[in-house]
Order: sequence, then C-alpha cells, then structure tokens
Amino acid sequence: MKSIAVYCGASLGADPVYADAARGLARALVEHNIGLVYGGGKVGLMGVIADEVLRLGGDATGVIPKHLVEREVGHAGLTRLFVVKDMHERKAMMSDLAEGFIAMPGGMGTLEELFEMVTWAQLGIHAKPIGLLNVNGFYDGLASFIDHLVGTGFVRPAHAELLVRDADPDVLIRRLRQA
Repeated sequence: MKSIAVYCGASLGADPVYADAARGLARALVEHNIGLVYGGGKVGLMGVIADEVLRLGGDATGVIPKHLVEREVGHAGLTRLFVVKDMHERKAMMSDLAEGFIAMPGGMGTLEELFEMVTWAQLGIHAKPIGLLNVNGFYDGLASFIDHLVGTGFVRPAHAELLVRDADPDVLIRRLRQA
C-alpha cells in the first residue's frame, strides 16, 4: 500500500486529542512509507496531518475544488496539489489516487466521504480497505448505529465489516494492509 486517503475535519474539534491523533497518523503513514492523499486544505485536522507528514519528510497530495482555493484554504506547501472543478471530481480523484481510506474525526463532509467509499465497496466499484481511526471513542456511536443497521436487516454483516476500526494508527494501517 503506497497511499491512503485520509478524511478528517476542516476544524480542529473541541479537544486537542484530535490534533494529536492527526500527528500520530501522520507519523504512522511516514513510518510505513505511505503517502497521504487528502482534501488539500491548510485548516483544521487536514492542515495538521499534512503539515506533520511534510515535516517528517513524507509525501502529501492534496485534491481541492477551485472554489475552496479561492477562499484561501488550499495548502500551498504540499508535494502535489490538484485543483479540480468540484467536490464530485475531488472525491473521484482522491479515490483513484488512494489504495485505501481512513476516516479520522470530522463532521458531515468526513462522514459523507467515508460512506461514499463504503457504498462504492459494497457495489464493487473498488476493493480497497477502509478504516476508522477511533480517536478517544469518537466513532463508538457510529459503530453502535452500524450494528443496529445490521440487526434491523438494512446492512449485511459483510458490508459492516468493510469498516476496519482501531484507535491506534499503526495498528489500523497494519490491519488495512491485511484486509
């Protein structure tokens, strides 16, 4: 695995543990010689993980829609920055560039990107591993809800198992490599 797309917040969140986790994931990516593919922003957890990957000598590729560059949230110091037309093109390019996916804590956009990749895997559009970095129990409620979806017959157990979960970025990367 040479590259992982990381979905995460354009905000730092209310607890410094999230930024610490972004730096931890950055270290794990660099130690495993895996390039970062992400949304191209310089703000929030996106900026933290990209800055740390770069500081450690890793590869950071951003994909950002033109309208966000114009609002001055694009990261200018990346290894590569692709400016695309819109969010649809961004998500498709990130998927093409990545060999796996990790969702860190984030908001609605993070969840939307995560679930699109899960849906694409269900439909056979890709067979790439998908992980949840469960920082400080951030995704415990989501995991419970997914179990509820399985229990009520709306999600097949095999599809729920597409989401590899761990709180340790190093362990998560190793598990994604095995998936």
